[in-house]
Amino acid sequence: MLSKSVSSVNAGSSSALLIEYLPILIFMGVALALSLLFVFLPIAVSRFTGAHAPDSEKLSEYECGFPAFEAPRKPFDVRFYLVAILFIIFDLEAAFLFPWAVVVDDLGWEAWGAMMVFLGILTIGFIYEWKKGALDWD
Repeated sequence: MLSKSVSSVNAGSSSALLIEYLPILIFMGVALALSLLFVFLPIAVSRFTGAHAPDSEKLSEYECGFPAFEAPRKPFDVRFYLVAILFIIFDLEAAFLFPWAVVVDDLGWEAWGAMMVFLGILTIGFIYEWKKGALDWD
């Protein structure tokens, strides 16, 4: 008898729970439908308008700001890698700096000092890279 009352309570609460999640399910369905529409509608329109006609210019490779004059597997300048690594470093700096700036009043002077040491190390590294000429494109 106890198991019947527990199962009836569970059945009632599960339908109420499903009704609570119905707006989320509708939102996900609309998002999926719009995503599929935005993916397949341009493909269908290009098929009907003739925008899919390939020519030599459309099929040529163009990467990293240089047209492909030589073999595609030829290594390119290491400065691209250096700029990418420097971008990642300073992007991570921003990722650490913004949350810290939001709660800086609650953290105290120790956290402020630690962040100043962190920014100082990054500034010294940036000046070193600049003086070594790593940012020059001559």
